[in-house]
Amino acid sequence: MNQPEPNDTAQAVPSLKRRLYNILESSAGGNWLGRWFDRFMIVLIVTNMIAVILESVESLAAAVPDFFWTFELFSVAVFTVEYLARVWVCTENPEPGYGHPLFGRLRQMSTPMALIDLIAILPFYLAFVVSVDLRFMRVFRLLRLFKLTRYSSALETLGIVVYGQRRPLGAALMIMLIVLIFASSIVYLFEHDTQPETFASIPHAMWWGLATLTTVGYGDVTPVTSGGRIFGAFIMVLGVGMFALPAGILATGFADEIRKREFVVSWKLVAGVPIFAGLDALRIAEIAHLLRPTMVPPRHVIVRHGEPADSMYFIVSGEVEVDLHPEVRTLDDGDFFGEIALLKECERTATVTTVTECRLLYLDRYDFRRLLRDHPDLEETITRVMESRLKQLEAKGSTGQQATV
Repeated sequence: MNQPEPNDTAQAVPSLKRRLYNILESSAGGNWLGRWFDRFMIVLIVTNMIAVILESVESLAAAVPDFFWTFELFSVAVFTVEYLARVWVCTENPEPGYGHPLFGRLRQMSTPMALIDLIAILPFYLAFVVSVDLRFMRVFRLLRLFKLTRYSSALETLGIVVYGQRRPLGAALMIMLIVLIFASSIVYLFEHDTQPETFASIPHAMWWGLATLTTVGYGDVTPVTSGGRIFGAFIMVLGVGMFALPAGILATGFADEIRKREFVVSWKLVAGVPIFAGLDALRIAEIAHLLRPTMVPPRHVIVRHGEPADSMYFIVSGEVEVDLHPEVRTLDDGDFFGEIALLKECERTATVTTVTECRLLYLDRYDFRRLLRDHPDLEETITRVMESRLKQLEAKGSTGQQATV
């Protein structure tokens, strides 16, 4: 029997590592296995949370103890294999610092997501070494929920926003801490003599300050002196504005992040259109601000015969049919239509219908004129294509007016 050559084996390991890296880090490989792996992990993490919650019901835990134990073993096995696999394949990461077989893996293990992965499995193994309260360990398993930040784009966005707004959030928290200490100190001066046990010290008064500033108002600790009540009313009003600060900061951060992602998507779509492919990044960015992306379902009429021409369309992906009676033309990725009617300022005399789901970029009439004015070379390209289309249609017996889209 033929034995594999040593070189073949040496080449197979890096190939396997690269394929596994692309599956685990699906954003890097973008393959279907990576997407299905992410979905499987999301389902496993969510079912783990459900299992932890149901296991806290003593009657249910006593009825099917073997099920919960088996499911926990299966989950820990999957999470452990995933963690070890990520540490093994991290040397395939193209970012600087991960290429070294030792220090690259140490760097991977110290990343926040790797630490979360470790925390997800560590309580299970610690239970064999350290004697701990099983109820505590059960609740500690809820930390696996943080693993969703790796697979959920919504939680990933939240993490990016919080990290990006860390300085404003830190400033807001510092202001809130100062106000809390100030409020607790003043109410202590007003209430200490009247309620020496409730307001025994400034730290004791902080419970009242926190409940009042957050407008929770438990009512278990309340001022009874006139000065304390007047000051308490002032703190209540102040608290409404103070705790709105973090919400406003996060809302601004989310809006900025969404705009940033929309711009990146638009930029990639513009760069994918052939007539824009030769432009530099700055000019593509300028055009991306003008073009608006849209998704159109199959068998949908984009423009209709007899309608006024108000926009031009670029096909990023998909296929459309242009009804130039009696001929029907097909356009697909990279093609554009609607430019003739805009240039000639006439009504559309053809109907364009999607064959498949299409991702389009469109320009309205005003932005179309602005684009051609700012980029004369694009006007030459679009005009050249328009004239070529007119000549082809005229050669088949169509007039220029009939050829407009």
